[in-house]
Amino acid sequence: MADAVVQLKCGCKHDPWGKKGKNSVAGQLWSKTPGAGELEDSELYSEMWMGTYPTVPSYVLSTGELLADYLKKNPQFIGKSVLDRWGPEIPFLPKILSFAQALPLQIHPDKALAEKLNLADPQKFGDPNHKPEIAVALSNFELFAGWKPLEDIQKLMKLHPLERFVPPHEKFDDNLLRQVCKTLLSMPQVVVAETVKELQNIPESQFGRYSYIPGLLERLRRQYSESDNGNLVATVLMNYMTLGPGDAVCVPADSPHAYLNGDIVECMARSDNVLNTGFCPRPARDNVDLFAQAMTFKPHSPEGAMLSRKKSDKGMNGRTDEYKPPFTEFNILATSLGAGETETHKSILGPSLMIVTKGCGKMNIPDKTLELKEGYVYFVGQGVALDFSTEKGIALYRPYAE
Repeated sequence: MADAVVQLKCGCKHDPWGKKGKNSVAGQLWSKTPGAGELEDSELYSEMWMGTYPTVPSYVLSTGELLADYLKKNPQFIGKSVLDRWGPEIPFLPKILSFAQALPLQIHPDKALAEKLNLADPQKFGDPNHKPEIAVALSNFELFAGWKPLEDIQKLMKLHPLERFVPPHEKFDDNLLRQVCKTLLSMPQVVVAETVKELQNIPESQFGRYSYIPGLLERLRRQYSESDNGNLVATVLMNYMTLGPGDAVCVPADSPHAYLNGDIVECMARSDNVLNTGFCPRPARDNVDLFAQAMTFKPHSPEGAMLSRKKSDKGMNGRTDEYKPPFTEFNILATSLGAGETETHKSILGPSLMIVTKGCGKMNIPDKTLELKEGYVYFVGQGVALDFSTEKGIALYRPYAE
């Protein structure tokens, strides 16, 4: 008889923006799964993936079978509601990300656009799904997400180096912002470099509450050159945010974002579609017209990008918080226990994936006790209650669907 709870072996990516060796939480957690491999000090580790997406799939540790195949053979572990909506599949994709420099400035196509792009170019856009996502900080986390308030952008665009890029208008609204963004993304390299240099020569006091802009421009210039169009779009138009461990942001489909530095738990709808227009080599950039056409304008403030955490009724002992994004593919449970503490997760009506990010302990399920250590990942089928205990303390995250 198949087991409803199985330990997984996951894969890790090595993108150029990742962190090296032991500095990468993604690399550390990946390497601690039995059989994963040694952590190399000189290697970059960027993303540890969990789930059934074929790019970096997970395997059942005990047998080497693809988790996707295991679930096709055992659809009873998915739960009726999830099975009816998405089939014998995990409808979300969790990752651990570690990044020492900015990820590409990007948006993820909404469902309608994703379907068109997948049909036209299935090699580049490998699925017809949208990709709204949330990110929970495991360390201090810097990012660009969404847009600054319109009135603030309007003031910044009146600075001498920028005012020439604003077309004649009666009202500074989102349609004008779309035009400005498109202009900044389309400018020749030499114009971008000149504009960055001019902005850096302006006293910080002239930027008002955004006095960080010259310093950030210098930092991004060192990472991606002064001629990268993303420098201006991110620093001038977008919200720059710094979060602490446990803080979270929600990025809707078609909302621009670029993660800058940190380690996070990221979870998204089951998709890998992306449009990049900055912080990457020019040949890797996507069509600016398509990017500008697809953009949405929420959130329009740092506060609007934040996602609160609340006590979850899934945790019987009150030691579990929950992140609930405004879409239906998943929520995330976060359980943190001190030495000697316990928690019970009530049974869930759909599939879940669980990763231990700190500490160690035990997980009791019917007829079995499983070991929990940093980097251990488990698939948990629907209808299984989990009892957690620890002698020294433990932290774990558990995305689920119902």
